[in-house]
Amino acid sequence: MKVSDFDFELPETLIAQEAEERGRSRLLVLRRDTGAVEHAMFADLERFLRPGDLLVLNDTRVFPGRLLGHRDSTGGAVECLLMGYPRMVVLAGEQGSSSSLEHGAQECDVLVRKGTKWPFGTRMTFERDGLLLRGEFVSTHHRGRRTLRLWTDDPAGVTALLDRIGHVPLPPYIKREDRPADRERYQTVYAAARGSIAAPTAGLHFTPEQLAALRVAGVEQQTVTLHVGYGTFKPVRVDRVEDHQVDPEAYTVTAEAAQALTRARREGRRIVAVGTTTVRVLESLDISPAGEVSPGAGDTRLFIHPGHQFQLVGGLITNFHLPKSSLLMLVAAFAGREPVLAAYREAVAHGYRFYSYGDAMLVV
Repeated sequence: MKVSDFDFELPETLIAQEAEERGRSRLLVLRRDTGAVEHAMFADLERFLRPGDLLVLNDTRVFPGRLLGHRDSTGGAVECLLMGYPRMVVLAGEQGSSSSLEHGAQECDVLVRKGTKWPFGTRMTFERDGLLLRGEFVSTHHRGRRTLRLWTDDPAGVTALLDRIGHVPLPPYIKREDRPADRERYQTVYAAARGSIAAPTAGLHFTPEQLAALRVAGVEQQTVTLHVGYGTFKPVRVDRVEDHQVDPEAYTVTAEAAQALTRARREGRRIVAVGTTTVRVLESLDISPAGEVSPGAGDTRLFIHPGHQFQLVGGLITNFHLPKSSLLMLVAAFAGREPVLAAYREAVAHGYRFYSYGDAMLVV
């Protein structure tokens, strides 16, 4: 299958630059059995779900992983996007003791804007509101990626300063700088486990009141965790869909969640995934011959495209995705390429707002 088969025309004016108030977005409903489309509001979601449905949400939390600073040698601007949550490193100083300068150092892989030729050892400083975070490139990788070592003399430590110095990593198609309000709006109301560089955007529409009302209506809810990394958004640079590979992303599914999934599957109740990240978690899980879903934690490299046989997911809430993206291919695998592209054309014709801060789509 060709990647070009997943292209579509989208006016730039429909790419959402601001988020609607939670619950105020529009909702396009696509029926998998007929391809029929219905227009509604996200607040109407309860009308399209039914008692006994199991709604599964990704409770990952976005950290402020965009760092702005300057090179120590020249003063030139530096912009780094962390590709994952920093990991602690142990650095030996003289006679085996920790280096006082780099005590508590952490490392992460980053994408660097306009800095692909900067060499190993390049040092930089990130500063905001009088707080300083130091950095150094310690290795280079394919397609301009770097490993960045971060440290600070501040006793609060790297993680605490990252929270205060870092900027919200809004996607590049949002053509504005992040604002203080984005720190809350670019999180789901149920975000708990920090570790993502981007929000699981289908969940941005929910309010606590709507989730409570769905529970009262008999819609069961469970959370899983998948930390969204660069792999979710990595451009598809091949011609054949099957040749694309996604980067690994860490997930966790508790025993409680696995038991809820097992019960729903055995009882023939619909499992509705909130977001493509949740789909990838659910479809990565092992199911025993007796029908028991296994809990677990690890990395998934699952790339879902047309031809995938879904084992758990029976419904999907998602946003509208980029042309020729792996996320669009996932939705097409679930609902069919032609019905999905027809629904996208319908969304364009009716002025739906696209991408992370845009409107929502329900596929049932």
